[in-house]
Amino acid sequence: MAEKLKDQFFTSSSIGKFIYAIENQFPEFDKVKFTELIYNSAWETLELKARMRQVTRSLKQCLPADYLTALLMLIKIAPEIKGFEGMVLPDFVEQYGMGHWEESLNALGHFTTYSSSEFAIRPFLDQKPDLVMHYMMVWAENDNENVRRFASEGCRPRLPWAMLLPKFIANPEPVVEVLEKLKDDHSVFVRKSVANNLNDISKDHPDLVMDIASRWYGYSDRTNWIVKHGLRTLLKKGNQRALNLMGVSGADNLEVKNLKLSSKSLRIGDSIRFSFDLYNLSSGGQLVRLEYIIQFAKARGKTSEKVFQIAERELPPGKTTFNRKHSFADLTTRKHYAGAHKITIVVNGEPKTNDNFSLK
Repeated sequence: MAEKLKDQFFTSSSIGKFIYAIENQFPEFDKVKFTELIYNSAWETLELKARMRQVTRSLKQCLPADYLTALLMLIKIAPEIKGFEGMVLPDFVEQYGMGHWEESLNALGHFTTYSSSEFAIRPFLDQKPDLVMHYMMVWAENDNENVRRFASEGCRPRLPWAMLLPKFIANPEPVVEVLEKLKDDHSVFVRKSVANNLNDISKDHPDLVMDIASRWYGYSDRTNWIVKHGLRTLLKKGNQRALNLMGVSGADNLEVKNLKLSSKSLRIGDSIRFSFDLYNLSSGGQLVRLEYIIQFAKARGKTSEKVFQIAERELPPGKTTFNRKHSFADLTTRKHYAGAHKITIVVNGEPKTNDNFSLK
């Protein structure tokens, strides 16, 4: 059995590195107390984020009581505590730094060069958005790609696994100002964040994002990549402005026939194979965006839908046959339920044909 994710971090070895780094700055550090506080009787029951918070709180009890004194020590050890485990340092700021805004924000900018402060910055954004967005604008011009990415990722309105930013969900204009600075960034790491941020905004303000996309598209190949990935939710929804911007026209000359399913009844954990013929009835090639939608049975008789991409390519005149397989094995992000399901083939944003099957 694969090792659980939560057991891959904050091991005795990595905590030992923490202790070694801190002792170099604070010889009086009580490593026995620190270790006992972390690995208490509740440790095994805690999930990954809760374990990180436990390390943070244990650190607070073992460092000098004065926040700024403790913070200076953490700033000095940051280069030695990298990656996910290094997120304890910005978490310390999130938990205990609200009374010292300037020092805390500068520390978050420093910590993110070694791990990431994207979660820790959000309570500060919620409390004083104008002040923190000033810092974000400055960080967006930093030489370090991790800091520039932080400028975007930290203010994403709907960052996964993080607290929402209701003010920016309602009015994302301050976020857009930051993204304008990053729309042609040379770092793929940064561009991915900008695209994800645009995608977040599109869920609440599709017209605004389409205005931005129309303005940006054609600026450079790097910006075009951001636009395409930032429009992915709108493209999956068949938003006509998004499809047209990507060069995808209507589907009047495209027909789907002979949708075939490998089985009409499956068990959870099985895979379904399906095939269909797509006819391009025009005399020339046509850019086709091809997707399928699964309508899933959920608990208590409810349903949900998810869009999956098949292909986006130039399709020659005549018939092209497509074959695909979809797994119904449970994932950490998706649990399957017995009941009626439906598959729909979508061409250029238009549902063309569907068929039903069941899980049991």
